[in-house]
Amino acid sequence: MTDEPPRTRVSAWRPSVAGITEVFHARFTDHAYPVHTHDTWSLMILDDGTVDFAVDRRRHGAAGAGAVVLLPPGVPHDGRTVQPSGFRKRVLYLDTGVLPARWIGAAVDDPVHADRVLRRRVHQLHGALTGPQDAFEAECRLTLVRERLLRHLRAPRTGAPDREPSRTASALRDLLDERLSDGLTLHEAAGLLHAHPTHLVRCFQQTYGLPPHAYLTGRRIDRARRLLLAGQRPADVAAAVGFYDQAHLNRHFTRHLDVTPARYARYRRSAHVQTRPVGEVPQ
Repeated sequence: MTDEPPRTRVSAWRPSVAGITEVFHARFTDHAYPVHTHDTWSLMILDDGTVDFAVDRRRHGAAGAGAVVLLPPGVPHDGRTVQPSGFRKRVLYLDTGVLPARWIGAAVDDPVHADRVLRRRVHQLHGALTGPQDAFEAECRLTLVRERLLRHLRAPRTGAPDREPSRTASALRDLLDERLSDGLTLHEAAGLLHAHPTHLVRCFQQTYGLPPHAYLTGRRIDRARRLLLAGQRPADVAAAVGFYDQAHLNRHFTRHLDVTPARYARYRRSAHVQTRPVGEVPQ
């Protein structure tokens, strides 16, 4: 007798990010949702497989890793597997503070989007919500997802067009530099700078070529490198530069430098003990 793989795998949690009520990851091999509704928006990406579903009694299909599905609140829908291998999906449940209810009709008309940029942004947001959470990064990524969704829903851009983008971006950069260790939320920054969160992120990316959370992480990594080379322990460095804990520091540090903070510090100490000219091969 052989053990069969689980037919269903599910994980779910509530992140500490305003606007996201639940994160839901699942693998289904043979499952059919009955007709039901949510009081939130359901933003789904498929990692593999095919799903067949109906929204307001109109059937749709989504297949492969490129599909993004947006189901509106209060509208009946179902869902079922199509292939014997089933499907894997990741879902974000968003409240109407993220997407206003007035765009429900547009979502009913066109719930499936073949948008690689949107799919990548949703994937990156899931990454920010998995493991140690960086609230500022998650809020920025949610703002970028929201902006892309509103394009599909044909909503006008939200912002403050009378403010000069470079001046707004500069003010946000100064604020991030001041709050490097303590951190802040995107909505707190928006309140301090009297600008809409979406406008802040858009201006910053337009001016500096990267979103504000990426700038903040890079600055924290720079400071962490200096502290590590000064002999501080990784756990102390993580707290000093504003990361949630050492695991949070490790994840971002390794992504930037392909080496853990502890190994980075050891390499530098070794270089003080024994150095060679560049290109010299040890005997």
